[in-house]
Amino acid sequence: MTEAAAPASARAEEGDGGLVRVRLDLDYDGTDFAGWAAQPGQRTVAGVLLAGLGTILRTDPEQLGLTVAGRTDSGVHATGQVCHVDAPLGAWLALPGRSDLDPPEAMVRRLAGTLPRDVRVRAAVLAPPGFDARFSALRRRYAYRVSDHPAGPPPLRRHDVFDNRRPVDVAAMDAAASRLVGLNDFAAFCRRREGATTVRTLLEYSWARDDAGLAVARVVADAYCHSMVRALVGALLAVGEGRRPVDWPAAVLAGRVRDSAVNVAPPHGLTLEEVVFPDDAGLAERARQARARRTLC
Repeated sequence: MTEAAAPASARAEEGDGGLVRVRLDLDYDGTDFAGWAAQPGQRTVAGVLLAGLGTILRTDPEQLGLTVAGRTDSGVHATGQVCHVDAPLGAWLALPGRSDLDPPEAMVRRLAGTLPRDVRVRAAVLAPPGFDARFSALRRRYAYRVSDHPAGPPPLRRHDVFDNRRPVDVAAMDAAASRLVGLNDFAAFCRRREGATTVRTLLEYSWARDDAGLAVARVVADAYCHSMVRALVGALLAVGEGRRPVDWPAAVLAGRVRDSAVNVAPPHGLTLEEVVFPDDAGLAERARQARARRTLC
């Protein structure tokens, strides 16, 4: 693959051969999507995005390499998702057409006219050397929002706030959440996948009320296993409602076995809000570290 970070003017000398790696920053309302990953017969974020990219780049979408920082489940939203696409150099340079825009600006504008209203690509830039949206990321931050108001959530927030109805003790939830932070085997809170590790570093897990009175979880980790965030939320809701003691989630974690008492919270309350990367000099090394299998030893 041709080095992705060379400026467009220099890359043009290579003709139409080779690829450029483009970083995309995007938001989406996950309500009507069957998650991120492309699936036959399903409307997915990746499927819609690839179709839009194929249209503006005049390229078969199946030939475009698309990698995301964090795969979101069906119904989960994003306000800070990051992905990269490996696009043909000639198609990239042709994006501005007769306009005076540069290719990144042209890509954003043309995608805005192509994508449905529940997906927005707000930035596109040539990725620096070593950039990989998945493996170069240092951490991902999620928020989970819960309304325990007896009247339910605000109508304009009904798609991204879970309607719990039962009052929750946020202080107790926050105390229980703090005991889960660190490098741990989160098998008790993950849906196992053959050959995949469940060891993760939970950098932050906290609960607080926001200005609207919603109970909001802030969850930050280097990476997540399948359904991990929603299981962590479900366990803490049991504490907040008084059905479980504050030390129960930590005991479940120590057991390293999926506990049937841990209910996975509904997806629509969850939003991926931020993906953080190292500076350009550290991208390749971070990707190398992330690809290594993690253990507790």
